[in-house]
Amino acid sequence: MPQGTLAERMRAGGSGIAAFFTRTGVGTQVATGGLPWRYDAQGGVAVASPAKETREFRGHDYVLEEGIVADFGLVRAWKGDRHGNLVFRDSARNFNPLAAMCGRLTIAEVEVLVEPGELDPNEVHTPGVFVQRVVPLTAEQAAEKRIEKRTTTSTIGGGAQ
Repeated sequence: MPQGTLAERMRAGGSGIAAFFTRTGVGTQVATGGLPWRYDAQGGVAVASPAKETREFRGHDYVLEEGIVADFGLVRAWKGDRHGNLVFRDSARNFNPLAAMCGRLTIAEVEVLVEPGELDPNEVHTPGVFVQRVVPLTAEQAAEKRIEKRTTTSTIGGGAQ
């Protein structure tokens, strides 16, 4: 699924929108179906994606995509209060607000926990209405950024990619 469509499906689900039409995916297996969803023990396709509804609007074809509502939304915020108002830093703003929105139960790990009222409302990326649990992190836990560790692979010439 295209990244923008994934983001919009999460936003739609979190906003109570059941589905929406998009031009992204028209004429591909995203629309016609047949993409592998699960493989069998022999490596064959056990379950394939079904075809999606398409419709024409103003002379262009569109694909119907359903909003995503997850059982749990797990996010990590740079700063937040005990009411669940959250502030994200840098690229964490890309999908964390959407993951918080589309979760039926959202749990937020917070690196810096502040008192209610200390956050500037103009800087809040996710309002507390979308967050049901806040887990404050210790300084050691907040410092650990496993996803941000640099990894490199050697090439044939011995250099790094």
